Amino acid sequence: MTPPDTARAASAGAIQEPRRPAAICLLSGGLDSTTCLAVALEEGFACYALSFDYGQRHRVELDAAARVASAMGVERHVTLRLDLRAFGGSALTGDIAVPKHELVDQIEAGIPITYVPARNTIFLSCALGWAEALGARDIFLGVNAVDYSGYPDCRPEFIQSFEQTARLATRAGVEEGKDIHIHAPLINLSKAAIVRLAAGLGVDFRLTHSCYDPSPAGLSCGHCDSCLLRRKGFEEADIPDPLVYAG
Repeated sequence: MTPPDTARAASAGAIQEPRRPAAICLLSGGLDSTTCLAVALEEGFACYALSFDYGQRHRVELDAAARVASAMGVERHVTLRLDLRAFGGSALTGDIAVPKHELVDQIEAGIPITYVPARNTIFLSCALGWAEALGARDIFLGVNAVDYSGYPDCRPEFIQSFEQTARLATRAGVEEGKDIHIHAPLINLSKAAIVRLAAGLGVDFRLTHSCYDPSPAGLSCGHCDSCLLRRKGFEEADIPDPLVYAG
């Protein structure tokens, strides 16, 4: 048996692994948020995944988020319930048909009815609260402003504005001068570039879900904006999409 003093000396002399900085990662279970989580892990962050059960019609994405969080080894995965159906105003939270098309070119210009009012502002506010409680200075968000549906809260100016809000609204920002950094590593990438990045990081695409209006069996419809953009990305990246589509 090793004498206690010797054991303590050996322990004291051991090389200690540097503590990884904590980051909050918004995780819907979709292609973009999963890729964003993979980027955060690759950059050496200890990731805390945050998902939302907000009354979305595509709640199957929450199952995908749980699969992704488990497979990718996050520190903790929290799913908050915020029922935005109380406000409505979106095809994702109200009794409004989700637009369907045959081709990406048919997606209408402007902000579509699948936009959920202030969703990313609400989500980032919750992520900011968890970050401050953890003492984390970093939040990762998988928004994209190239191949996307035109949502106003997916643009660079929104991200920059929220960073300023975080600086003004937190104890760490006001008393300690510490900034919260909102990382949006996919914001200037095409969907094909996102697929290639994810593949290079070893993302298991089978775990993800992107559809706004899945079948009762959970199959992706193949024709909503999100499905069309996802399929476009895989086709242009020349990488097979493992998901099975209903149509």
